[in-house]
Amino acid sequence: MARITRLLDAGQTLSFEFSAPRDEAGAERLKQTLDRLSKHRPQFMSVTYGAGGTTRGPTRDWVRTIRDYFQVEAMPHLTCVAHTRDEIAAIIEDYQEDGVDNILALRGDLPQGIGTPSQAFDTAAELTDFIRARADWDIGVAAHPEGHPMAASVEADLTHQARKLAQADFAITQFGYRAEHYDQFVNQLDARGIDTPVIPGIMPPTNVAGIERMSAINTTEFPVEIRERLEAASSAAERREIGVEVAVRLGRELLEIGAPGLHIYTMNFARAASEVATALGWSAD
Repeated sequence: MARITRLLDAGQTLSFEFSAPRDEAGAERLKQTLDRLSKHRPQFMSVTYGAGGTTRGPTRDWVRTIRDYFQVEAMPHLTCVAHTRDEIAAIIEDYQEDGVDNILALRGDLPQGIGTPSQAFDTAAELTDFIRARADWDIGVAAHPEGHPMAASVEADLTHQARKLAQADFAITQFGYRAEHYDQFVNQLDARGIDTPVIPGIMPPTNVAGIERMSAINTTEFPVEIRERLEAASSAAERREIGVEVAVRLGRELLEIGAPGLHIYTMNFARAASEVATALGWSAD
């Protein structure tokens, strides 16, 4: 339908991220979420890829559903660490048959108890090169403004991320809650001659335990002042209101400093993401 680089050239973009559900109840909820969020006319939506390829089929199915039924550009994520090169080649062929134009190339994590297969890729950069040689797609990668959790040092991390982004057409960041982290990261890339568009990811903080867990995994800051406000809330509705307020303020700051768009992590729920999009000017039909 449309390459993400062309969508970015046309102006600041709105996008949403989803995960392939594990059961029928989750599938029904996701359909309702997609129905609501598609009315905001996002430039694209993305579907995550389960650890070790556990959602290989469902991810592909939901990408087709988003594109064909909801008429929104859909981008699959693809992780490589648990796949052989032949398996990755087969997945690329599947998406070529489906007419995919964009993909997010990720290293990913191994499921517990699963070893790395022989002839697997070690990095997302290797996966990007492999895809580039086989498919005429726009290829995105993940970016970590606050540093990759496995980085040996700040300088080594920036060098690695700059090299990875130089091979990609765009990047999407892990979620964060301070615009200055994003701004500093982009400036550091610019100083290294990297001008690849970096779309910041934002997640309305409505669940303290969930945000703390994911922040620890990604080594991103969960500001104390936000956590304390959420912990003091007397109801789920109040926590959602706070989370939306935080995300809207952050989104405005990011757009004002020149972010090429916003990528909203939805956790497959519509309401908070919809309220954030509306407040930022992307009203639903």
